[in-house]
Amino acid sequence: MNRGPRSLVTGGAGFLGSHLCDRLIQEGHEVICIDNLITGDMDHVAHLLGHEGFRFIKYDVTEYLYVEGPLNYILHFASPASPVDYQRLPIQTLKVGSLGTHKALGLAKAKGARLLLASTSEVYGDPQVHPQPESYWGHVNPVGPRGVYDEAKRFAEAMTMAYHRYHGVDTRIARIFNTFGPRMRPHDGRVVSNFLMQALAGRPLTVYGDGRQTRSFCFVSDMVEGLFRLLMSSEVEPVNLGNPVERSIRDLVAAVEAILGRRLDVTYNPLPQDDPRVRQPDITRARERLGWEAKVDLEAGLRETIPYFQEKGVGA
Repeated sequence: MNRGPRSLVTGGAGFLGSHLCDRLIQEGHEVICIDNLITGDMDHVAHLLGHEGFRFIKYDVTEYLYVEGPLNYILHFASPASPVDYQRLPIQTLKVGSLGTHKALGLAKAKGARLLLASTSEVYGDPQVHPQPESYWGHVNPVGPRGVYDEAKRFAEAMTMAYHRYHGVDTRIARIFNTFGPRMRPHDGRVVSNFLMQALAGRPLTVYGDGRQTRSFCFVSDMVEGLFRLLMSSEVEPVNLGNPVERSIRDLVAAVEAILGRRLDVTYNPLPQDDPRVRQPDITRARERLGWEAKVDLEAGLRETIPYFQEKGVGA
């Protein structure tokens, strides 16, 4: 049966990948989800397993990648994506950014499919330009502990553009800024999940540094909308996707306190090596070329996220 577009999502059982599977199914796509489940979770796609337009394959995309039949779109989201994960899995992170991207691009070339690469704001490193436009080349320590992720994504972007220029593969690159929402792994080490786990368990919140460092928190529904618009656009150059409202870590503490309605204790630890002091996307390109910008503010997103952590038994 011809269901319309046929799409492959690598890392499709992950946080963002699983939400993209949902969106593509809603848009009438037939979806093939590939994940080796190192950081993905079958619970994220369990509700799709009985859907006639969904298929799950447990597989490592750094190996030879082949899919029978036509493919219209490939969304390459396979990778550990939090400091806890990529510092625990440094070689796997580098391999999926290099070998995995190479295999995904090779499949896109063979199938004549459009490929969307999930890149990251981490390509900017600890930025010396603020906010960060796509034209900024970044300030990255290639041999630091974060370098395995930062450089894997920078290489993936270079490989993607090389396949576009040399082989004519139709490609898109999304530079994704801090995203949060339901299906985040409670123990992924990101600041939102850390704070919610600690707050719900009645433990002090762990703040690294003085808490004045900033991030731009984007709710997952906004991010998925931006990614889908980019996938369907004609934009080949990298596009920043994130919420341009800059918030300090202290602001995040206050937001969690306000929503939970109680004062929270805070402990301060040293700032990890190469941890960015600021992070804020310039989303002019996304606004002008995709007609996209984030709509859900931090507090509203947290209200949607906290029940997910409660359902997972965090703090019980």
